[in-house]
Amino acid sequence: MEQSTDINQTRRGILIGGALSATAAAVPSMAAPQAGAASGTPATTPPPVTGKVTLRVNGQPQTLELDTRTTLLDVLREHLHLTGTKKGCDQGQCGACTVMVNGRRINSCLSLAVMHEGDEITTIEGLGTPDKLHPMQAAFVKHDGYQCGYCTPGQICSAVAALDEIKRGIPSHVTGDLNAKPLLSIDELRERMSGNICRCGAYSNIMEAINEVAGGNVKGAKA
Repeated sequence: MEQSTDINQTRRGILIGGALSATAAAVPSMAAPQAGAASGTPATTPPPVTGKVTLRVNGQPQTLELDTRTTLLDVLREHLHLTGTKKGCDQGQCGACTVMVNGRRINSCLSLAVMHEGDEITTIEGLGTPDKLHPMQAAFVKHDGYQCGYCTPGQICSAVAALDEIKRGIPSHVTGDLNAKPLLSIDELRERMSGNICRCGAYSNIMEAINEVAGGNVKGAKA
């Protein structure tokens, strides 16, 4: 019986000792900021690293001095005031920030501006204007391819790029024969547009708009 008690006490002592050791290890790291505040010494934050970058945005050269951590999305919205490109999830999941870089679409929230030195950036403002709409913009209006409109700029940029991808023979996840040119089909377009979320649910109207721009030749689309 005494032996059992000794064993239990030893086990209890080990557990208590381990907990005290862990607490002691954590206290210095927690106390360090408080010690600095108590001494009146301000915490030092390293200055941001900046760099110069030149982009061509909608055909116009733009040279900016930026914090190197600035995303392309924030440059467009906050520095160049091109607010057509929207910030939705800021995690590359919703597609509201889609723009075209050298003709290929990207999520601008996931890309640093300094990565695009000399690149040609096309935003929704660069596709068309209220006085001269791009055919895809006009088709979205005609087929009511939007409701709240928040995702619409990204949807339009993505739709323009998706048709170009098919035209250039770039395969998607649903392309059956990778050695053949992808079909201009509703399945291809749905797959290629799947990264652009419309929370209002205007997907069928969006497909009708894309089909019109494609000359009504999308296989499987509504006539």
